Amino acid sequence: MRPINVGLLGIGTVGGGTWDVLKRNADEIQRRAGRAIRISQVADKAVGKARKRVGKKAKVLSDPFRVVRDAQIDIIVELIGGTTIAKELVLEAIRNGKHVVTANKALLATHGTEIFAAAQKNAVMVAFEGSVGGGIPIIKALREGLAANRIEWIAGIINGTSNFILSEMRDKSLDFSAALGDAQRRGYAEADPTFDIEGIDAAHKLTILSALAFGIPMQFKKCFREGI
Repeated sequence: MRPINVGLLGIGTVGGGTWDVLKRNADEIQRRAGRAIRISQVADKAVGKARKRVGKKAKVLSDPFRVVRDAQIDIIVELIGGTTIAKELVLEAIRNGKHVVTANKALLATHGTEIFAAAQKNAVMVAFEGSVGGGIPIIKALREGLAANRIEWIAGIINGTSNFILSEMRDKSLDFSAALGDAQRRGYAEADPTFDIEGIDAAHKLTILSALAFGIPMQFKKCFREGI
């Protein structure tokens, strides 16, 4: 049986981890899926670095559109990030009959309604478990496990950086700047922490969860947010 061919868009930190997991667990994945699943093409701007990472085990391209349009590719894994080129690539993949896997919460929160409508029209799947609480997990629980339940409200801690900062401020009586600096030194906060401390990351996640729980469109612009 022909293996399932995956096109990986972006092989940075997350993409590299995806490559390693599929390679390391290839036999177990094949046993469970009934077919081999292999990354056969990788698209990345840093072609030389990507080739060094994958060797001769996958074709490396600089143009991601060539990957999403390739008839031999069955699934596209989008790990480029952002909401511009990523949106174009995801929609192009869907138009070409590819299933899509993405953890891009910003993309889904802002353009999810359009993306899911396109997926339904083209009879393909968009999988996004990693976009919110991937370690729990919560997406599958809302979509399937709680499908027969009427959900009235959602509450939870969905941004680890803000959780750390607020906990430090409460427990150690630190001011905000000191707690943020500590989070950055520990690697919990980015050099530019805007998405975390202004509530943007949490709002992206809440937009997705609300759409699933309450059956509404993904409307990020209508989500109230307030920074620390």
